[in-house]
Amino acid sequence: LESSLVMQPWASVCFGEMAFLAKACFRDTGYILLISDLSSVWYESADAEAVGLRSKELNKRLTVHVSSFLHRLRNLMCPLLAGQPKDATSFSCHCTADGLSLHVKSEFSGLPFYWDFHCCPAPMEMVSRHLVRPLVRISLALQYQVQELSSLLLQKDAEIEDYRESGATLSRDRLRTEPFQEKAFQQNFMSEVRRGASLPAFG
Repeated sequence: LESSLVMQPWASVCFGEMAFLAKACFRDTGYILLISDLSSVWYESADAEAVGLRSKELNKRLTVHVSSFLHRLRNLMCPLLAGQPKDATSFSCHCTADGLSLHVKSEFSGLPFYWDFHCCPAPMEMVSRHLVRPLVRISLALQYQVQELSSLLLQKDAEIEDYRESGATLSRDRLRTEPFQEKAFQQNFMSEVRRGASLPAFG
C-alpha cells in the first residue's frame, strides 16, 4: 500500500475549518492515509481485519462485507482529494499530542455511516519518502528549469540586438521589451520566496 501511495499526488483539503495536505490509497486489503499541516505529518495504515473490527464498532446496523466498507471509504475520500467532496458527507478532525483523529459522517445503503481515521505521527523515513525527498527533487528541477529559461532569454536578447544593429525595426512599438536582467531577476525571485509571496496560500 505504501509503495502505491508514493505514486499518489498530494491534495489540499479542509477537514472542518482546518486545512491540510493529504494523500491516500485504498485497496480491498486495506488502506493507508497520510496527512500533513506542514508542521506535522500523521498517517494510518489499516488492513482488512482492522477495518472489519472498527466498522462493527461504529456501524452496528450495517452488515456488509469488509470490501464494501473499503469501497465506500474510497468513494468518500477520493472525491475529496480530487477537490469534489460530496455534499452528503462531513469531515471533522481533532489534533492531540498523540496524533490526529479524522471523523467521517455520511450514508451507506440508506443508513448513517460513520468512520474514524486514527492517525499517529509518521516515522521520519515515511516523511522523507513522501514529502522531503519529492520536494527537494522538485526544487532542484525548478532551479534547473529557471537556469535554462534565463539562458534562453539572454540568447533571445542577443538575437534581437543583432537584428537592431542590422537595421530591423518593430512594426508595433508595444511589442518592445527591455533586455532581461538575470541578476536582478534572481534577487527579486529569492526575495519573493523568502516573504512567501510566490507560494500558494495554505492554511
